[in-house]
Amino acid sequence: GRHEDALSAREAELSMKRRVGAPEHQVLIAQGNLACTYDDLGRVAEVLSLRQEVYSGTLKLHGEEHYDTLREAYNYASS
Repeated sequence: GRHEDALSAREAELSMKRRVGAPEHQVLIAQGNLACTYDDLGRVAEVLSLRQEVYSGTLKLHGEEHYDTLREAYNYASS
């Protein structure tokens, strides 16, 4: 179905960004997008794991008061 196709595309995007050494914020965005797709598929364990990674990475990149960090904290808490 549509979500499975999206999953393949999101996984390929994340793999490619890591392989080419994309900037960390781009990798974090790709991970967040993948987490959304996992959520669409009901894959709760993967959602929680990725949301924690994205929050932790964003916190390290931007600090705790940055808008992106606050958004990812919300996303993680809402997972």
